[in-house]
Amino acid sequence: MRASASLLLCIIVMTSPLPAVAHDGPDPLLHWSFKNRFFKRGLLQAQKGPDVKLGKFSLSRGESKEGFLFADGVTARVGQIAKMMKQLPAREFTISTWASVHQGRRWGGIFSCLEDNSEFEKGLILGYSESQFYIALATAGTDDGDGMMTYLKSRTSFVPARLYHLAATYDGRELKLYLNGKLEAVTQEQSGDILYPKTGTVGLAGYIDSNEDHPHEGEILNLRVYDHCALAQAIADEFEGGKHLLAERGPELNLPLAFVVKPYLQFGEQTGMTVMWESTHPDRPAVLRYGVDEKVAQRIEKASVSGAVSEARINGLQPDTQYFYRVELTPMPDGEPVLSNLRTFRTAPPNRTPFSFAVISDTQGNPKVSGTLAGFAWEQRPSFLLHPGDLVSEGPVKNEWVSEFFATMNPVVSRVPFFPVLGNHERDAQFYYDYMSLPEPEYYYTFRWSNAQFFMLDTNKELGPGSVQHAWLERVLRESTADWKFVCHHHPPYSSDENDFGNLWKSNQSTHGDRRPRQLTDLYDKHGVNIVFNGHIHSYERTWPIRAGKPVDRQGTIYLITGGGGGGLERPAPSRPGFSNYVRRGHHYCMIHINGRLLEYRAYDLEDRMFDTFSLRLGD
Repeated sequence: MRASASLLLCIIVMTSPLPAVAHDGPDPLLHWSFKNRFFKRGLLQAQKGPDVKLGKFSLSRGESKEGFLFADGVTARVGQIAKMMKQLPAREFTISTWASVHQGRRWGGIFSCLEDNSEFEKGLILGYSESQFYIALATAGTDDGDGMMTYLKSRTSFVPARLYHLAATYDGRELKLYLNGKLEAVTQEQSGDILYPKTGTVGLAGYIDSNEDHPHEGEILNLRVYDHCALAQAIADEFEGGKHLLAERGPELNLPLAFVVKPYLQFGEQTGMTVMWESTHPDRPAVLRYGVDEKVAQRIEKASVSGAVSEARINGLQPDTQYFYRVELTPMPDGEPVLSNLRTFRTAPPNRTPFSFAVISDTQGNPKVSGTLAGFAWEQRPSFLLHPGDLVSEGPVKNEWVSEFFATMNPVVSRVPFFPVLGNHERDAQFYYDYMSLPEPEYYYTFRWSNAQFFMLDTNKELGPGSVQHAWLERVLRESTADWKFVCHHHPPYSSDENDFGNLWKSNQSTHGDRRPRQLTDLYDKHGVNIVFNGHIHSYERTWPIRAGKPVDRQGTIYLITGGGGGGLERPAPSRPGFSNYVRRGHHYCMIHINGRLLEYRAYDLEDRMFDTFSLRLGD
């Protein structure tokens, strides 16, 4: 029975690109064709199965007029799994689609009917990760049938915005994944009937279960689900029949011209500023316009491109001067130019000129909070933003940079340069290096602003004597002529956190801070570092001045944990160690104001209320 059904499926029309033939094979259980003529009264009319309400989308531009492009939408909820059991395959299946992925992500879906929550994993999903397609499945024949999903990933990494034919099959014994007509991966880890959850939602254009909803960003042309397993030749024939779709669009999806990441500022100096942005067509020419007034009469027509990210360096500027700028994306042959908002920036001032800067750390995974704090910080008009790491929750996931960090931090980073360091959540991902333009090697660097010098380090790497960063830091601290010396790195050498360095609710044993960066504190003592800015712990802490590992009342280094930029909050330990001056649980940002040899410091909560302040005067 299984073999004859599969042979029949080899000649059926599984997707619209194949030539019309008689209906010799089985009909699909579910079938949606993403064409404008099937979208009526807010619903995509199904060829087979329920009509569905879609999120935000636009029409694709192929000559066939087939396909919807999803962006910043919501997952389409087809129906409840329990009520759709007769329309879902019970054992064998073939799922077939033509689709593209605009933004890779940790959990991406095209068709989903699952619950995947910690130890509870049931159902199936055709989806993708940061760079690979996958089919995931749980069956009753695995272990004791409690639901352990197998995620079968493609060997080939997808190119963002490129159209692919994706298919998955299962015959009750083997799970297979195909990409553009070729077998990519196979496993026998699953067997028997598909194990569906008793509750949950069937979703289109997204990954959805009871506690997660990740909308798809990219194109879908069509999708069909069968209760039979297709042979490899059927999959290959289907791809061949639809190859004209690739020719219509070219190798990449014909996306509308737009900013993916709006212009933002990097590495400001007295005579220069870097402007960076990302567009849907980085190969298209763009113009950076700038000047001393809103006319932005000067222009830079060529920008360097790293991956998809463009940057232009403006040199020859005057110190401590306000400039205007905007980016113009050169129009497509049949389109209009795309302009960014007109923004201002101010170049770094000469030595001993008063200035202020903001500090926000650990913005990871909470764009609502980080965006609120960024707005508050901008209202105080800082000269620049210091970020002690964990900009995002998952550094290899592009969507977190685009839709979370840059989208919400734009009010401040489009107007002042920001100077970051790597946190552990960046995972040293290439996206960090693509989106930042910092002095080589970028994971450590220094910069000067007025009479202060900042020393930026990566505490995920080796820091002990003899290491690259230790030797570099010792040299640049020794050579520094700045009045104020500030160090910024992610992990705190001193912390009264409850359990990151030993669970103080269960014992009295704790290192009270990270031992790796503590190896640098001798250099801070020797060269008179005034303040060390840290994150990592999602709370606020200010130490007394510390010297030789002990609190002192003057001429020591103050360590500030400013990890309240968005990440889930943590608590201080049940008792206070001697080095701790002030602790507070809550989201926050900080402002530092410097006038010559005087420093004033203030910290603000999520209601923009000041909760901590102190001042320092050099020589006191």
